[in-house]
Amino acid sequence: MFELFIAMVKEEWRVHSTMFGSLSFALFPILIFWIAFMGSFLLPLMRKSLPSGELSLVLHANYLMLGFMVGAFGLLGSEVMNRRFGQASLLAYAARSLPLSGRFIFANFVIKDTLYYFALWVLPLALGFLVASPFIGVPITLPLLLSLTLTLSFLLGLCAVFFLSSVYSRSKTALAGILGILVIAAGVLAFLTGQNPAMFFPPLLLFNAFSWLNLAFSCVAIVLLFTVSIWLFTPETSGATKRYSDMLTPLTKKLSFFPTPPLAAKDLIDMYRSGGMVGQTLFSFIIPLVVIWFFLSLLNGYLPSNGVLLEFALVTGVIASTMYTWLTMFDTFSAYACLPVSVRTLIKSKIASFSVLQLIPAVFVAIVATFSGQVIYLVPAVVICLSVSFYCLGVTIWLTGLSPSVLVYNVKVMVTYLILIGIVLLTLSAVAFASPFTALGAVILFVPATFFARLGFSKWEASEQPGF
Repeated sequence: MFELFIAMVKEEWRVHSTMFGSLSFALFPILIFWIAFMGSFLLPLMRKSLPSGELSLVLHANYLMLGFMVGAFGLLGSEVMNRRFGQASLLAYAARSLPLSGRFIFANFVIKDTLYYFALWVLPLALGFLVASPFIGVPITLPLLLSLTLTLSFLLGLCAVFFLSSVYSRSKTALAGILGILVIAAGVLAFLTGQNPAMFFPPLLLFNAFSWLNLAFSCVAIVLLFTVSIWLFTPETSGATKRYSDMLTPLTKKLSFFPTPPLAAKDLIDMYRSGGMVGQTLFSFIIPLVVIWFFLSLLNGYLPSNGVLLEFALVTGVIASTMYTWLTMFDTFSAYACLPVSVRTLIKSKIASFSVLQLIPAVFVAIVATFSGQVIYLVPAVVICLSVSFYCLGVTIWLTGLSPSVLVYNVKVMVTYLILIGIVLLTLSAVAFASPFTALGAVILFVPATFFARLGFSKWEASEQPGF
């Protein structure tokens, strides 16, 4: 029923436009288009330090990661289909009363979300490069081909993680088996060809040498992954009663050094019992970063010997900062409105929970440094990662409060965020590449991070919180 899909699209628009106005939301893809258009004029300068082939590699890796970051529908399925969010009831939930199967409803939801992200992020960037191509002397066939391959990169990343998260929701053992097979296959491919497995990424191969066979392979892979993922989806609840031992009391004692131990413990217990702590870590953090590491390692010839690890630490820090979104995604202030809990207190509890979760990126970067033979730079890499993560957290709290997943589409918020984060990342990259151990000075970022967080406390304490 096409009507259900259209209604879901309208619902998505109304939810976001209600948050910060229709005009501001509509301007977001225009902002991405303008960034891509103006950035295209820097290509001649960038080619002097990084050849075109490596630039395309970076672009495809970024689009693949975008697909990874938004594709874990298998984790969100139960939340979307089986519960209401605060005062809002999504169509995917309300439609349970209609004579439609849960799988059909969820398929419409996934397609809507895919097109939603494509229209906001993928299409504007491709159009920006396409419009700029005549002014920079690039044949129009190049941006058209790049638009196609970047779209395929996004969809392959999205469908791959959708498939893996759907398998995870069915059987963790099956997921472990599939991941094991993929690791072995990548190892065999690297052994037989002597090349980085990332070089065989279908959209990248298609961009480097177009062929109808490769195009057909990419399209078939996307369709198969999507179809199997929908088939694996099970919206029905078992109805079984779950019983848990008391985790709040002992965990509260362990977190007693935080300002709000009970609230921080509650966040971590919620993530653990919902499967979010394991699932989000795997699909929104580890898998995307492992793939990004393979792509970044292809730039070894153009970066200093330690450059790949330190650049990877920067990327890990930015992605680790999104853990704040994990903690606030399904938790609104309205649930605490009847309690003696202020917005400031609630944000502080999220910061405490976020701090505990930062053990994950710290250990992950340490493991990567060890296995890549760069143990000597382990400490600078971990320091960069955590400093960037907490700095991004401070900026996020100041700009978005308790709604980072929604307010990010406010044009003013996005521009401010990109400027504040971009300046820091460029500066750290230059310092780290010049002298890796001077990157230890990145700890200074905790000062502006604290400053922005305190600004956020005052700002959102004085603002009315959304009830959905």
